[in-house]
Amino acid sequence: MDQIRTLSDWITEELTSEEDYHSVEQGDESYQGKSHIEPIFSAFVCPLTKEVMRDPVTIENGHTFEREAIEKWFQECRDVGKMPICPLTLKELSSTELNPSIALRNTIEEWIQRNEAAQLDMACRSICSESSERDVLQALKYIVHICKKYRSSKHVVHNVDLITMITNMLRSSSRRVRCKALEALRMVAEDNDENKEVVAAGDNIRTVIKFLSHEYPLERELSVSLLYELSKSELLCERIGGVYGAILLLDGMASSTSENISIVEKAEKTLVNLEKCDENVRQMAENGRLQPLLNLLLEGPPEMQMSMAAYLGELVLANDVKFLVAQTVGSSLVNVMKTGGIEAREAALKALNQISSYEASAKILIQEGILPPLIKDLFAVGVNQLPMRLKEVSATILANIVASSADFEAIPLNDDNQNLVSEDIVHNLLHLISNTGPAIECKLLQVLVGLTSSSTTALKIVSAIKSSGAAISLVQFIEAPQRDIQVASLKLLQNISPFMGQELADVLRGAAGQLAGLITLVSESNGILEEQAAAISLLANLPERDLGFTGQLWEEGAFNIIISRVVRIRQGETRGNRYVTPFLEGLVRVLSRLTYFLHDEPQFVAFARDHNLASLFTDLLQMNGLDKVQMVSAMALEKLAKESRHLTRFPETPEPGWCSSIFPCFSKPPVVTGLCHIHHGICSMKENFCLLEGKAVEKLIACLDHANEKVVEAALAALCTLLDDGVDIEQGVMVLCEADGIRPILDVLLESRTEMLRHRAVWAVERILRTEDISNEISGDQSVGSALIEAFRHGDYVTKQIAERALKHVDRLPNFSDVFLKRS
Repeated sequence: MDQIRTLSDWITEELTSEEDYHSVEQGDESYQGKSHIEPIFSAFVCPLTKEVMRDPVTIENGHTFEREAIEKWFQECRDVGKMPICPLTLKELSSTELNPSIALRNTIEEWIQRNEAAQLDMACRSICSESSERDVLQALKYIVHICKKYRSSKHVVHNVDLITMITNMLRSSSRRVRCKALEALRMVAEDNDENKEVVAAGDNIRTVIKFLSHEYPLERELSVSLLYELSKSELLCERIGGVYGAILLLDGMASSTSENISIVEKAEKTLVNLEKCDENVRQMAENGRLQPLLNLLLEGPPEMQMSMAAYLGELVLANDVKFLVAQTVGSSLVNVMKTGGIEAREAALKALNQISSYEASAKILIQEGILPPLIKDLFAVGVNQLPMRLKEVSATILANIVASSADFEAIPLNDDNQNLVSEDIVHNLLHLISNTGPAIECKLLQVLVGLTSSSTTALKIVSAIKSSGAAISLVQFIEAPQRDIQVASLKLLQNISPFMGQELADVLRGAAGQLAGLITLVSESNGILEEQAAAISLLANLPERDLGFTGQLWEEGAFNIIISRVVRIRQGETRGNRYVTPFLEGLVRVLSRLTYFLHDEPQFVAFARDHNLASLFTDLLQMNGLDKVQMVSAMALEKLAKESRHLTRFPETPEPGWCSSIFPCFSKPPVVTGLCHIHHGICSMKENFCLLEGKAVEKLIACLDHANEKVVEAALAALCTLLDDGVDIEQGVMVLCEADGIRPILDVLLESRTEMLRHRAVWAVERILRTEDISNEISGDQSVGSALIEAFRHGDYVTKQIAERALKHVDRLPNFSDVFLKRS
C-alpha cells in the first residue's frame, strides 16, 4: 500500500506541476502586448486570420490578405461550386490572381524585428535579473513561441547570448522554471547546429543528463527530448556518451515498462543517434545493449569488426546475452578463425572465449563448426602455429565447449573422421599437457575432465591413457603448485578411477609422495574445498580389496585423519557447502576399507574397537538423502557383524569341586546371565561389533523401506548376519520379530526389485520360516507363497534351492526326504 500511495502522490504532484507549468501560457499574449514598442496597425492584420501577416497579397478589388489564408478561401469557394468572392465584400471576383504587397511585407518585417528586439530585450532582463518566477516563465515561454513561429528568431536568440542565460535557469530552484528552460533550449536547438553547440557548452550536457534520474516525469521527458535534439549532431554524440552514466540512464528509460511512451521513444531514438560514435557503442555493450556492437561486428569495415570482436572478449556477459551473441555472430567468428590473419583470429578467439562459457551458446558454436579449426590451431606446429598466448585461449574455449556435454563422438574433426575422443586426438592432447606451460596444461586437463564426465566417452579416454602410458604423468600433477592444475588433475583422476582403479592404485603406491600429498590435502580443515572432495573420491574409487594399498593408507595415518573428519562433520564443526556430500561419501567409503580385512589384520580390529566404528556406521545409517553413505555404512556393518562370533568373549566356567567330580549327578552347571542371545557370549557393539547393541537392528530395518535398492540390499545383507550359520538362528529370528523386522523382509521379497535382492530376501525368509510358529503364520499368506514360487521358477540355481526349502516350510512342496526316512 505504501508504494501505491507514493505513486498516487507523485501523480497528483505532477499534475499540479504541469498545471502550474502550463498556466504561464495564459499570460503570453499580454506579455507580448506589453513589450510592443509600436501599436499593431490594422493594415498589418489579415482580415481572415486576425494575425499579423507574413506574406501579404492583394486581390483584384484592392483588399489585402495573408497569402495562405486567401488561397484557402478561394479553394473552399471552388469546393462548393461557387465563383470566387471577396471575403470582405462577398462580391464575385473575375480573377483569383494574387499580387504580392512587397512594400507592406517589408514594413511588417521591420515592425516585427523592432518588436522582437524589444521583446527579446525584455526577456533578457526578465531572465538575468531578480525577476519573479512568473516573469521568468513568461520570458521563457515567449522565447519558445518566437523560435517555434519564426525560424530566424533562433539566430537572434543566439546573437544576444540568450542561450547561455537559459542554460543558467536549469539550476533554478523552481521546477517550473527548470522545465520551461529545458523546453526553450530544445526549441532553440532544433534544426540549428550552431545553437546546439552553445546549448552543449561547458557542463550543460551533464546538467541536462542529471534530469534523467529526477523523480518527476515531466523533467525526465523534457530532458530526454533535449538530449534527442542534441544527439542529432554527430559532433555532440561523443560528448553525451562521455558523461558518466548517461548511456545507462537512457538505456534504462528505453527499456522501461513504467515510463510513458513518449519518454521511452525519445530515449530509444537518442540511443540510436549515439550509436554514431564507436565509444558509445562500446559503452552500450558494457551496459547490456549489445545489438549495436554486434551490427558493427557483422557489417562494419574489417578494422571495426576486429575492434568490436576484441572488445566483446573483454566484456562480462550474462548467460542469456552470451546465447544471443552466439546466435548472432557465432558463425562469423568461427569463419574468422578459419580464414583470418593473426590479429583477426586473436580478436575472434577472445570473443569466442567469452561466449563459449555458457552451455547453450557453446552448443550453438559446435553447430557452427568451431571444433575442427579449434583443434587444428591447438595441434598446429611450425610456421602456421598460433602464439602460445592464443593457444591458451584456444584451450580455454575447448574446455568450455567440452563442458557442454555434447555428443563429441558424432562430430568429425578432419577428413579421417576422427573425433575428440579418438585415440590419436587424445594422445595429442596428452602430449600437449606434458609439453606446455601451466596455463594450457590446466585447460587441457579440464578438457579431459569434461570428456570423462560421461561414462561412454570416459572409456575411450581411459583406453588412450593406458595405451600412451600417461597415468604416471597425470598422477604427478597432484603435486602441482598451481591450485587450478591440482583441482583439474584430481577431478580427472576421480573420473577415470572407476575404470582404471588398479592402475592408479599401483602408481600411487609406487610414487614418492603423491599418496601422502592426497592424505594431507584431505586433512586440511579450512572448510571443504573442491580438490578435497575430488581427492577423497579418488581414493574411494580405488579397489577396496587391495590389501597392499589399504596397508599403505594405514601407514600414512589416513584412517585416523578420515575418522576425525567424519566425526567433525557429524558434530557440525565443519561448515557446510556444496562439497560436503561428496566429501563425506568419500570419507565413509575409504574408512569402510578396513572392514574388508578384519579377519586377517588384528590392528584393524583394534582400530575399529578404539574408535567404535560399529556405532559410527550405525549412526550414519540415519543420514537420509545420502544414499551412498547409508549403503556403505550398512555394508560395513555386515562385515563387522560377520566378525562378531569370532570376537565374542565367553565367560570362564569354574572348575568342579572334588565332590562333583566323584558324584557328577549331584553337580549343577553354573548359570551365567547377561549373555548375548545370538552369540551366547559377552557381546558389545564396541568390542565385538554385535548388532544387538546400539539399536543397529532397528536402524537397518528402517533402511529396508529405502527407495534406493542398493541401500536396501546392503541393509538386508547386514540383517542376514543375525540368521547366519554359527549363530543362534532361532534367537536371530526372535530379535527380528521383536524389532518388527519380519514384515519389511517379506515386503522386500514381494517387491523383488533386483535379482540380488530377491536372492537375499529368499535366503532370509527361508531362515525365518525354520521357526515353526512363524512358518505357520506365514503359510496362510498367499502373496509370500507366490513370491517364493516365482523365485523357485525363475531364480538362479542357488536361489531355486533356497526357495524350494522355504516352500517346504510353508507346505507348498512335499518333504520327500521325510518319506524316504520312514521307509528305511
